Amino acid sequence: MRRGIEERDAARLVELYAEDAELRLVDLLHPPSNPKILRGREQIGEYLDDVCARDMTHRVERLTTEGDRIAFTENCEYPGGSRVLCLATLHVDGGYIVREVGVQVWDE
Repeated sequence: MRRGIEERDAARLVELYAEDAELRLVDLLHPPSNPKILRGREQIGEYLDDVCARDMTHRVERLTTEGDRIAFTENCEYPGGSRVLCLATLHVDGGYIVREVGVQVWDE
């Protein structure tokens, strides 16, 4: 996962998700009462393709695992210096991510 994120490898990342996985994103545009919800490997793959295609660096930090749970922070930076911070928690079942919740904030 770390390698896929830091190398911006959407194809590698999407293979980590179960076919029926759910990704829930909360940010400025999608508040907790109306999060962006992506269902299934296809929708999640389209999102990952978009994120990985952006000219920015990604760095995974504070990665922790406990049983079937994973949590980490992801620090991202665009060439102009604008930054994004994401906090993610994942639930893994059968070796695949079945649920992920991400909270992200970015510089204006």
